[in-house]
Amino acid sequence: MAGKHSRTRIFSSPAGIVATAAVGVALAVGGTVGAVQLVSGPDQSGPVALDLTPTTAASSLTPSAPAATPSVSASPSVTASPSATRSQQAASRGKERTVSPKPKPTVKKTTAAAKVLDSGSCGASFYSDGQLTANGESFNPDALTAAHKTLPFNTKVRVTNPANGKSVTVRINDRGPFIDGRCLDLSRAAFASIASVDVGALTVRYEVLG
Repeated sequence: MAGKHSRTRIFSSPAGIVATAAVGVALAVGGTVGAVQLVSGPDQSGPVALDLTPTTAASSLTPSAPAATPSVSASPSVTASPSATRSQQAASRGKERTVSPKPKPTVKKTTAAAKVLDSGSCGASFYSDGQLTANGESFNPDALTAAHKTLPFNTKVRVTNPANGKSVTVRINDRGPFIDGRCLDLSRAAFASIASVDVGALTVRYEVLG
């Protein structure tokens, strides 16, 4: 803090007085109030005494209070992150539906119907004894075979009993019968599938299959 000094200057001219007044105004604007005392002697033209004792404003000499220490703010509380929300999907009804392909029907393989090469009616009988057939096979009375006079071996013949509509397909593997009015001699099993063996012989309808 600056001390207080008392200085007295004596100006002898009006110009000096004006200059002194200007100095006082400058000191007042700068923050220091100067007390200017004009001392005039008995003669107005004599020297004038000025008291230029600077006075410091009380407010400027008072030490400023230290700035308040900034308070430490509490750490911000951690907020829970918002739970993820699942976006609502569009309803399936709003989507364009495509027609599902229809399964292709399975085609069943069918065997072609045998072609009828010849047909007619004649008498048929059966036999159950024999060792060898005309084509060299062992005769089997339980197999669906038959004897014919002229048809090639392994020819298939469908034999039908017109009395009851039952039919059987036999394979030609032997020759016979050698009785007039008969054209087929069936194995016992083949004859039993269309009629009773007690009959012995009957008129049948035949179809030669190709």
